[in-house]
Amino acid sequence: MPNVKIYADDSLAAAPVAALRAALPALRDLLCHRFGVGPDACQIALVPVAGLPDQPPVNVELLILPRPDRTPEAVGAVAAAVRDLAARAAGVRVAVRVEQLDPQTYLALK
Repeated sequence: MPNVKIYADDSLAAAPVAALRAALPALRDLLCHRFGVGPDACQIALVPVAGLPDQPPVNVELLILPRPDRTPEAVGAVAAAVRDLAARAAGVRVAVRVEQLDPQTYLALK
């Protein structure tokens, strides 16, 4: 599992949003490679939002389950790669936030 929500401000033009949409397969490939999971473990959504003008127009929230190899440094490197990929695609400032979920309370039904 990584569960990814990409929030794109509705003030963005159509081209950056289309570029983000086109980058979703590359994002999934990056996450699968870096986190050692298969594509079926990923859930990725691009969501339009209304935000404040002083915030980054793209915000990525990444939820993962903890594992011993997911150290703060390793997760930070993945977050930076995600930020760079999204920023290259959209051509705008991107924020990334990562949260590790509690495996004792996390439940997913697919």
